[in-house]
Amino acid sequence: LDKMKKIILATAIVFFATGVFAQQTETEITSRNSWLKAGLSAGVPVGDASDYSNFVLGLDLKGQLMETPHLGIGLTTGYNHFFAKNGYKEFGTVPLGAFIRVYPQAKGFFIGTDLGYSFLTNANGADGGFYVKPQLGYHNYSWNYFAYFNGIFRSASSGGNINHAGIGATYNIRFK
Repeated sequence: LDKMKKIILATAIVFFATGVFAQQTETEITSRNSWLKAGLSAGVPVGDASDYSNFVLGLDLKGQLMETPHLGIGLTTGYNHFFAKNGYKEFGTVPLGAFIRVYPQAKGFFIGTDLGYSFLTNANGADGGFYVKPQLGYHNYSWNYFAYFNGIFRSASSGGNINHAGIGATYNIRFK
């Protein structure tokens, strides 16, 4: 029952974020202002997560709408795999959320964050938690390169927070 409540809550967050974005924009979605971002990330666990994992490899998938030439909003998901240290079990996280990015110039540095709920896989019934993933990076027409911190916030009774930091890259897949 608790997992079902969390799934409903995560779904509600995504629909709420989508609704807020849709109400704030009168922008017509076209191939010039919207695209998919697909990429890879690699990181190291920090905090308690470093006790049972030594490396994290991730996949990112984002749908982005450029609200203005300097503001991107969208939805995000992916998968992060935590490679286990000896004596522990590998597990994964599946984030489901919304994101915002600020691009001061058409090419150059950007800042942004993802926000939502992250589910756990292969974790013996352990609960996921709300996550935030701030990023600082460099972008051009086709690529985004960034450093990030990914924090999944859970109660102590759920096993505590799961954090990692790393680098990543996404490629912009434009609609024709």
